Amino acid sequence: MGFDPPVIVYDACVLYPFHTRNLLVQFGVERLVQPRWTDVIHDEWIRNLAAATPAIPIERLYKVRDLMNRVLPSADVRGYEYQIASLHLPDPDDRHVVAAGIMAGATQIISWNIRDFPASVLSQHGLQAQTPDAFLMELYGQIPEAVVATTAKARQNLRRNPAPPAAFLEALNRQGLSRFAEAMQRHLCDL
Repeated sequence: MGFDPPVIVYDACVLYPFHTRNLLVQFGVERLVQPRWTDVIHDEWIRNLAAATPAIPIERLYKVRDLMNRVLPSADVRGYEYQIASLHLPDPDDRHVVAAGIMAGATQIISWNIRDFPASVLSQHGLQAQTPDAFLMELYGQIPEAVVATTAKARQNLRRNPAPPAAFLEALNRQGLSRFAEAMQRHLCDL
């Protein structure tokens, strides 16, 4: 294929929405990306999702985290904490994400909160920040067939509540992946 999968850190905010998390994890399973996260990132998305959706048992979210760690064991970044104090970001609570990126040798941080990760700070560490929508569109531009096939597999993961392709893309659109969902519309019969 001649494609070198980028090492990327998923911020908690992109793991919070179910369909986006499912899609991004599938991209790691298919080795189109090398995702990275930390226990702190997991704790954050789980805590926020549990608070916003009390009907979802916290134990179920822990099972999701454990499954993510099991299918992508190299995604778990450890030993990054010493980097945190030297980082200066608009929101000090985001320093752990950059520290994990540095430790993992990542090139990108995928987040909806781009302004929390200034290019002037990230570039010093060989990092850049992108939204999931922009990142997936970039990936689609590089390896379109693999992206379509992986998106189809992410939809097929929905065994409990299977979604027809159009409904799946609408869910991605509602979760902010508007450009990506629109691009995938051209491949509806392949999803």
